[in-house]
Amino acid sequence: MAMAAHAYSLLDSYIYGFALTKMNLPFVRGDDVAEMAQTMLQPFPVNEYPNLMAFIAEHAMKPGYDYGDEFEFGLDMILDGLEQARAGS
Repeated sequence: MAMAAHAYSLLDSYIYGFALTKMNLPFVRGDDVAEMAQTMLQPFPVNEYPNLMAFIAEHAMKPGYDYGDEFEFGLDMILDGLEQARAGS
């Protein structure tokens, strides 16, 4: 029963958190993406967060990227982990 409680909490947190993030993204795909990315990244010095900057430049700013597409990947990772945990107990 404890694993069911953990699984529910994990799934609820992921789904709710993803939905809140998606709803609160301050832009819609289009021309304002680059400008918004610059604004969001201002607090992060480039030389201190090179992986974050590379992710933005080489992945998130590419044509066709949609943050919403990340949901299924994350959910699959969670479900795989829960399955492994269940099988190990």
